Amino acid sequence: MPWWLLAVVVTAVVVLTGLLPAQDARDLAERTLPILVFVAALTVVAEMCAGAGLFDTAAGLASRVAAGRRWALWALVVVLATVSTAVLSLDTTAVLLTPVVIALARRTRTPPLPFALAVLALANTASLVLPVSNLTNLLADHTLRAAGVGYLGLMWAPALAAILVTVVVLAVRDRRALLGRYVPPVPHPVRDRGLLAWCAATVGALAVAFVVGAPTAPTAVVAAVVLLAVTLLRHQKLPVPVGDLVPWRTLLVVLGLFVVVATAHAHGLGEALARAAGTGNGAGELVRVAAVGALASNGLNNLPAYLALEPAAGPDPLRVAALLIGTGVGPLITPWGSLATVLWWQRCRTVMLAVPAATIVRQGLLLAPLAVVAATLALVATS
Repeated sequence: MPWWLLAVVVTAVVVLTGLLPAQDARDLAERTLPILVFVAALTVVAEMCAGAGLFDTAAGLASRVAAGRRWALWALVVVLATVSTAVLSLDTTAVLLTPVVIALARRTRTPPLPFALAVLALANTASLVLPVSNLTNLLADHTLRAAGVGYLGLMWAPALAAILVTVVVLAVRDRRALLGRYVPPVPHPVRDRGLLAWCAATVGALAVAFVVGAPTAPTAVVAAVVLLAVTLLRHQKLPVPVGDLVPWRTLLVVLGLFVVVATAHAHGLGEALARAAGTGNGAGELVRVAAVGALASNGLNNLPAYLALEPAAGPDPLRVAALLIGTGVGPLITPWGSLATVLWWQRCRTVMLAVPAATIVRQGLLLAPLAVVAATLALVATS
C-alpha cells in the first residue's frame, strides 16, 4: 500500500472510530490545514521558478562571479542554499537546488560531493531563519504568536549560529577539495527572460512579505496564482504535469502524521515525553529540550517529533524555540531524520551521484551536536 493511501486509511479510522476525539480533530484541522495549503502553494511557486530557469541562472551567475576559484564558487553555493532554504523552504532546496548544484560542480570539473553535502546540511541548519523555512516553524509560530512573541526576534540568533557553525565546519572539512581553479562554463540559454524576471521578482516579494509578517498561506497562494497565470499567458509549458504541481501524496502523509501524533497525545503520550523533556528554561534545561528533540527527530522524523514534544515544551517561548532548534537543526544524522534529507538522497540518485548512508551519518555526527548546542546557547545569550 502506498504511504499516502495508508495515511488516508489511518486518518479515516482514528477519526471515524473516535480514537481521536472530535474536538481534538477540529482543533487539529484549524491549525494544520492552512499550513498544508501554504506548503502546496509554495511548491507551485518553486516549480514555476525552476521551470523558468531561476535556479540554473543563479548557479550560472555564481560560477561567473567566482571567477574560476573553487572556494569562492562553494561559498556562493552556500549563500544560494541558505537563501533558498530561508525563503522557499528546506524541501525546495533539497528537491530543486540539489541537481542544479551537482550539475554545476560537474561542469566546472569540481568534485560534486562537497557541494551536494553542503546543500544537504544547509537545507536543515538554515531552516530556522523564517517561519516559512520549515513546516515545524509554522507550527511553532502559532504558539509564539499566542504568547505575544515574534518569531524573528526570538530565532534570529539561533538561526545565525546554526548557519555559521555549518559553514565553518564544512569549509574546514572540505578545504582540500575546494582548492584550485576552473574554467567558467558557458551559461545556459534562458528560454524566456520575461518569465525569469517575473519569477525573480515574485521570490523577492515573497521574502519581503514573509519578513514583515504577512499571512503565509494567502501570500503563497497569490504568488502561485501570479506565476501560473504569467506562465500560461506567455504560452510557456508548465515545468511538470498539472497533477504533479502540488505534492498531494506528501501532504496526505503529513496530514496522517498530524493525526497519528494527535491521537497518541489524546491517549497519554504527552506525559511520557514531558518527563523526558524536563521543565524550566535555564541554559541546561533548554539544551535538554533541544537534545531530546534532536534524538527524537533522528529516531523517527522531525515532523512527528516536534508535534509529539510540543506540549512538553509548554507555552514558554524559550522552550518552544529550543525544541525548534532540536527538530530543525538536529535531524542530520539519519537519512530519514527530515523529509528534506530523504528528498535530497533521492535527487542525488536521480542525477547519478551515489551517496552512501554512512556519509550522511558521518556528516550528521560531526555537525548536529555542534550546531544544536551553538544555536541553543545563542538563544540563551539573546533571551
